[in-house]
Amino acid sequence: MTIDLDALRRFAVARTLFTPTTLPKAIARLGFVQADPIRAPARAQDLTLRHRVHDYRAGDLERRYPRLDVEEDFFINYGFLPRATQRLMHPRTARAAWPKARRMQAQAVLDFVRERGVVHPREVDAQFRHGNARNWFGGSSRASTQLLDAMHYRGLLRVARREGGTRCYAALDSPAAAGDPERALDTLVDVLVAKYAPLPSTSLNYLTSLLAGAAPQWAGLRRAAQYRARARLAHARVDGVDWYWPAGENPASRRHAPGATVRLLAPFDPLVWDRRRFELLWGWAYRFEAYTPAPRRLRGYYALPLLWHDRVIGWGNLAQHGSALQADIGYVDGRAPREAGFRHALDEELGRIDQFLQRRQRASGDCCLATSRRCTTSAKPWPRSEGVT
Repeated sequence: MTIDLDALRRFAVARTLFTPTTLPKAIARLGFVQADPIRAPARAQDLTLRHRVHDYRAGDLERRYPRLDVEEDFFINYGFLPRATQRLMHPRTARAAWPKARRMQAQAVLDFVRERGVVHPREVDAQFRHGNARNWFGGSSRASTQLLDAMHYRGLLRVARREGGTRCYAALDSPAAAGDPERALDTLVDVLVAKYAPLPSTSLNYLTSLLAGAAPQWAGLRRAAQYRARARLAHARVDGVDWYWPAGENPASRRHAPGATVRLLAPFDPLVWDRRRFELLWGWAYRFEAYTPAPRRLRGYYALPLLWHDRVIGWGNLAQHGSALQADIGYVDGRAPREAGFRHALDEELGRIDQFLQRRQRASGDCCLATSRRCTTSAKPWPRSEGVT
């Protein structure tokens, strides 16, 4: 069969929305799960995993994290990844060296953490009273929290667990060197390709460049890693664009036929994360607007892309008010598909989200409270993209 844009679209959907499995296996297969603190109606990591983990409920990753072979760390952005992959990035050398006073401050905190075992940031703040400091987006936050984040990034600390969403830290012994830097970089690139393929050439280059945050100590080796990736990956030119995916996979396989399913995806889901690829595959521009001033938002604060078969045809804004789930659905063409089964498939997806939002009850098993739903449709169409920007 010919590899065309339709085949690439089916391939992208099929390879990332695999049959739901266990939480450890899903994280291993994804390679990396991006985290985000916003709950609308749940955190991005939970919204991503619910499609890929059997009987997943909001909060399961945080609840089970201390027992998983998984680490929180910065990769191409912040999230969760298998411990074996996380170790490839360390010992990490930050781009900015600490002055002597900062090193002494970090050493005092490290000694305190080792003495306590696991610490909450408020314990460190109470012990050292570092005060406040300006954060990266111009606001003010606890200087102790910023120091703990920096120590975590440098591999001095690890996240042991979370309490109410707040990271609690434990000391981390210096890990062994990753070995051959080129081999480690190739492995990290392969993790990205396995997660986001098929990738247009520009996106492959961009993802490789983002490894500057994962392993700044190897900045000079990234360009060569790009060339090696291009040489070992399968590829094809489609409509003037070079696409790449793992060797041995066949984008034109009939096994990639899409099912008649509706899915509401997280803004950082692997299927939609690459906005460049999104526009090539689906012909319209999706943007994350949570940090856009409300009057300038086009689709909503936390619009979830809506997938039907192998097409992203719209978006949904979900809100939970008590036991009621409210869904405001918008469509690229201004109206819902007229295909038989769409309305039923959408209702099934909202039902799955209802179930997913019911937190697990440790004492009495799963929560079985019924929830009500109200679904509205946005009539305003969204203009199709005239090109990739």
